[in-house]
Amino acid sequence: MFSPSGLRAAVPQPISPQNQPSPAAFRSTVAQAAPRSAAPLPLSITEVYNDLYVLGPGDGLQLTFTDPSAASIGGGIVILPDGTSTLSLLGSVQLTGLTIGQATRWLTSLYSKQLVRPELILSLTSPRPVQVTIIGEVGRPGLYPLPSYSTPVSAIQTAGGVTLNADIRKVLLRRLAGPDGSQKQTVLDLAQVFMVGNQRQNPILFDGDTLVIARTEELIPEEVLQIGATNLAPATISVSVIGEVRAPGTLSLPANTPLAEAIFRAGGAENWRANKNNIELVRLNRNGTTTREVFSYKDGLAGISKGLNPPLRDRDTIIVNRSFYAEALDVINQVIVPLSQAASSYYFFRDTFNGNNNNNNFR
Repeated sequence: MFSPSGLRAAVPQPISPQNQPSPAAFRSTVAQAAPRSAAPLPLSITEVYNDLYVLGPGDGLQLTFTDPSAASIGGGIVILPDGTSTLSLLGSVQLTGLTIGQATRWLTSLYSKQLVRPELILSLTSPRPVQVTIIGEVGRPGLYPLPSYSTPVSAIQTAGGVTLNADIRKVLLRRLAGPDGSQKQTVLDLAQVFMVGNQRQNPILFDGDTLVIARTEELIPEEVLQIGATNLAPATISVSVIGEVRAPGTLSLPANTPLAEAIFRAGGAENWRANKNNIELVRLNRNGTTTREVFSYKDGLAGISKGLNPPLRDRDTIIVNRSFYAEALDVINQVIVPLSQAASSYYFFRDTFNGNNNNNNFR
């Protein structure tokens, strides 16, 4: 049997998993010292960028030995769902939860029992897809599988974009801090990404991360318009405009379109039939309830204003109510028209009946 010259024994005995030392010794001091309390540790954006990739099921690795005589022992490695990988001479080895550096030192220590020169290089060749939880003010909150190297911006886009009340200056990023389940967190300001191009506020996401998009009721008009023009918001929203407009129906509008523009796109309010001081905005909330607000409409109204010209959300309904004159005219039409039709029918039958009698008398 051929034996690489670097082996200590001609026929090495694999190390059984029961006899392997624990990989916990190779985890970072921070992970070991992480508190077990439920409160996440505060984290700065610089510390986020210093976080190292943590191996997990689905990762593809390449193991290379610096000793040419041990080259046949190396090769491709895949971490299995149970967190282990099967390696030559070692058998099943636990790698999940380690960084690349920690796993390198861990495998070097194991192979030192089998090889004269156990020095090796471990590299990540195919990162696993990540699963990220996205909650808060996004279109479709939930757990999302994302491609490797996804960022908060791409994750939010996958979740349907931000809602009108999203505070993109306060996006909370939570991350696992250790194998005991402890967490750390930081606050991202995604507005800087779109306003000044600060990509440091848009870091790479790790498997198991959670994004929480905060809610605000204080909408800044200029910022609302800027967000609506970015790809962080949905491209279009669907809004229904009914009542006294020239072209009622459902419209597909750009995100954050203001109420006055939606009415304009529906042909505008009917001049004397529409009550421009009684424009209802009916909004369907996530919990199944609806809210109803009344606004005044003015031709040529420009600029978003929460009290006068609010930005619209997907599935909003705008009701342009009738004026007093239109209601009065409609009542008259409902009463007079049927009466005139009844009178016409009466005279028709009367004339027909009289005509028949005259014909009978003539005979």
